[in-house]
Amino acid sequence: MTSRWIIATRASPLALWQAEHVQARLAELHPGARVELLGMTTRGDQILDRALSKVGGKGLFIKELEVALLEGRAQLAVHSLKDVPMDLAPEFRLAAVMEREDPRDCFVSVRYASLDELPRGAKVGTSSLRRELMLRAHYPHLDIRPVRGNVGTRLAKLDRGDFDALLMAAAGLKRLGHVARIRQILPTSTFLPAPGQGALGVEIVAGNAAAAAAVAPLEHAATRTAATAEREVSRGLGGSCEVPLAAYAELEGDTLKLRALVGNHTSGKFVEVRVEGASAEPEALAARAVAELKARGALQLLPT
Repeated sequence: MTSRWIIATRASPLALWQAEHVQARLAELHPGARVELLGMTTRGDQILDRALSKVGGKGLFIKELEVALLEGRAQLAVHSLKDVPMDLAPEFRLAAVMEREDPRDCFVSVRYASLDELPRGAKVGTSSLRRELMLRAHYPHLDIRPVRGNVGTRLAKLDRGDFDALLMAAAGLKRLGHVARIRQILPTSTFLPAPGQGALGVEIVAGNAAAAAAVAPLEHAATRTAATAEREVSRGLGGSCEVPLAAYAELEGDTLKLRALVGNHTSGKFVEVRVEGASAEPEALAARAVAELKARGALQLLPT
């Protein structure tokens, strides 16, 4: 085993937690190895005045990290799986998908205990077109506004009164020790998660066999299977954060159950499908879900 590994990571508190988590796991797996972090600021971190869907999507969070991999300044990069583009460039490989944290969305507010308590016109912040779609579908009386920035920045905006509530990923708040800020965990029956939400991915240069071997024990097969189905739905429907899309798969024995939806975040209209099949064939299951969504008019609902 190589005696030194460098992990490229965004410099935000959540990204650093994720990288430090991988760092600690690798140190346990490979005693004596030096595992270091290379903190970086990405374009996605720098552009905070516009929605990600308008400036290039979530791939902005990983490009600088991939450059560091190619240049040999790092051998590993750790990402929130939901930020990883559906199609990696051929020179890269997602070498490990780690066990998932809570995949659900959550409601965060200073004054209110749940979404149902919010009065008409209450300002709700979200950085996700998917969450905006669900809010418009189920809570059309609310004033939905974009909010960017890392977890701490968004919470600070809430605390100073810019918003009455935020919708956020439960996993991020739990990982950063902000469980007390969660007022309500939102059920997947109403707020279906984003593909890969709650899971971590470890990226390497495709030909780096030593790096692949080092992170192989971090792989969680069930999470990989579920995330593969979810991400294939996204790929089949365009694979970008400009598409308000949700997909969530659950493994029950040898059966994989997949729910997926897509819609229009400005109108709140959406179509949803549920399919199940063999866990050994997540791609085929996703293809069925995509075909059913398209047959129900999903593409006609997408904003132009």
